[in-house]
Parts: sequence; structure tokens; C-alpha cells
Amino acid sequence: MSLKKRILLIEDEEDIAALIKLQAEMAGYKLFVETDGVNGFRAVERDRPDLVILDIMLPGQNGFDVCRKIKSNSELKNIPVIILTAKDDEIDVVLGLELGADDYVSKPFSPKVLFSRIKAVLRRRRETESSAKMVKFGDFSLDIDRYLLKRDGKSITITLSEFGILKRLLLNRGKVLTRNQLLEDINNDDAFVVDRNIDVHIAALRRKLGPNFDWIDTVRGVGYRFKED
Repeated sequence: MSLKKRILLIEDEEDIAALIKLQAEMAGYKLFVETDGVNGFRAVERDRPDLVILDIMLPGQNGFDVCRKIKSNSELKNIPVIILTAKDDEIDVVLGLELGADDYVSKPFSPKVLFSRIKAVLRRRRETESSAKMVKFGDFSLDIDRYLLKRDGKSITITLSEFGILKRLLLNRGKVLTRNQLLEDINNDDAFVVDRNIDVHIAALRRKLGPNFDWIDTVRGVGYRFKED
């Protein structure tokens, strides 16, 4: 019998914590709660949970600082973090993702939606990106080593920038990536772009992948996500 996944919730609102704890037990997870940022980070260091759910507005130390400390620590950075943000607060979402958070859920939220995100993030963690040489999706395949995109074995012309964006999206299926995160992959000696051009590259990718290909979602005000299905 496999051990239950351990989740650390850092949240100071008792009613929200109780709701999440109940849903965690129903979903088969073991959940621990800390109510402030300082003790929350200490718990991450001490217990090394399988996943952290992190509220932004916390006493002692805010969620941004906690996320930054987790993701800048070589021993902790691979622990997935899901941030809880105020409804429609795009600035919080973008900042959290750029600090390394793996996903976000906006308040008020459905517990079922939250645990669907948790399941997806934990599944992504199990995938070994470093060993991925050929990524397949639908009728397409992306050859990581050879910089080739093919559909049914036939090559599709793709620029270096488009390749970088598609690779990053594919290797992070289901995860929202900001424009700045995608920009990191296509700023190189061969292709210099500015932030606004990310949207142009996405539009070009969509055209090349065909009118029936609708797997790249636009997340308004934040960035893009490659659908998991």
C-alpha cells in the first residue's frame, strides 16, 4: 500500500484551513497546517512535504517571501507550491508564478478544483523532464534534441523561438507560464525578442499546429497553459 502524500497548508484563516483539511482527508492526503509564514517555512525545511499550499496574505512573513525562500533553496526547490490568491488579482498570480510557484487557485475557490490542481501538479512532479527526448501530443511529436516538430512523420517548419516556447509549454503541461517565463527560453544569441512578441509567437504556433488544434490556453492577464488532455 502506497504512503499518503503529505501536504503542508500555510493559511491563517481557520475556516478555509478546516475546509481544505476535510477535503484532503476525503481525497486520501495527509495534511498539516501552519498559520504564519515564518513557521510555515520552518515546517517545509523540517518535514519536506510532497506539496505546499501557500496563502499570499500571511502574518509574520508573506507568501511571496516564503515561496521565494523555497524555490531558491537547492534542497527544497523541487517541492511543488500552489499559491492561494485574492479573486482576479492578476498581479499576485504573475508574481507568484515568476517566483517559482507551480500553480495558483483564486479565492473563493471550490475544494474540488483545488484538489484537481493538486493531483495534476503531483503528477507533473513524477514526470522526468530531463529524460524527455521526444514529446508526443495528438498527431504531433517534438524532438527535443534535434529541434524538430513533426506531424504524422512530416516535418513542420518552426523557428527557434517557437520551438523554445512549445518545448517549455509541453514539458509543463497544465501549468500556467507567464510571458516572462516563456521569454527566458527564447532570449538567446540567435533570437532576441521583447515581451510583447510572445503573443505573436503563440499565434504563429497555433497557425502551424492547425485550426483544429486548441490545446494552448490563454490565461487572461497572466500567460499561457498547454492543456493536459
